[in-house]
Amino acid sequence: MKYVILITGASSGFGALTARRLAEAGHTVYATMRDTSGRNAKQVEAARKFAAEKNVDLRTVELDVGSQASVDGALKQILAEAGRLDVIIHNAGHMVFGPAEAFTPEQLAELYDVNVLSTQRVNRAALPILRKQGDGLVVWVGSSSTRGGTPPYLAPYFAAKAGMDAMAVSYAGELARWNIETTIVVPGAFTSGTNHFANAGKPSDTDRLTQYASGPSSTLGEEIMQGFARTAVPDADVGEVANAIVKVVNTTFGKRPLRVHVDPANDGAEVVNGVADRVRAELLRNMDLGDLLHPSAHPAKGA
Repeated sequence: MKYVILITGASSGFGALTARRLAEAGHTVYATMRDTSGRNAKQVEAARKFAAEKNVDLRTVELDVGSQASVDGALKQILAEAGRLDVIIHNAGHMVFGPAEAFTPEQLAELYDVNVLSTQRVNRAALPILRKQGDGLVVWVGSSSTRGGTPPYLAPYFAAKAGMDAMAVSYAGELARWNIETTIVVPGAFTSGTNHFANAGKPSDTDRLTQYASGPSSTLGEEIMQGFARTAVPDADVGEVANAIVKVVNTTFGKRPLRVHVDPANDGAEVVNGVADRVRAELLRNMDLGDLLHPSAHPAKGA
């Protein structure tokens, strides 16, 4: 089937790759990003050229995940143009790197806003459409850090991604009877091919940062990056994340998995997630709520 798909944070990285491959797979893709006439104007033009050259339906839409008004406006535009929406892909996010103590509470709140609250803004605008239609798919781009290896200096990011994962799991059960599927795609640490580390935010408390830089952990940041280089799979293809999302979207309704791991380094998240998801399934069955583990077999009612 040809789906109408919205993907957030599609100006670069996983988002841009995924938008293009979904369009090549025959879907109508709305690659959303902020500041389409400013900082991301080049990305908008690149998407337009890609669509023309490949003869695919890839469109760009202004959407700032930090603004409910912007999100609402983007959904209104998509619905006016396409008449429906089938797939939501929560991809927008931001990474920070540095000692946790040197980040202010305000910085942590900002990171939580980008990585977690943004998904709530999009869901509140988009889910009424999917519920009214009686079917759909929500894809969450998570991180192996939520249950895999968690090296230091990434605590604010790890905490935010863990929050997003918790939201995704809860939403999966809440949307099942509305005939809406959920898949959490879990990438590992890709140190090349994306701008995650290059564009990572830094602590704003420079005094605390200086203390860490001159104390017993003065070389820890460098050691962590060297450790990533040692454990990362050489030439790991970030495009595999996009391929995994395309495969999920193209999978027959009712057969899509709750989780898909894309981690060449195999940091252990798949094992731990497997246990956690099994415990969740057992609890729901014990509560006589086992039907929440899968979408309804019938069209949703009461939308």
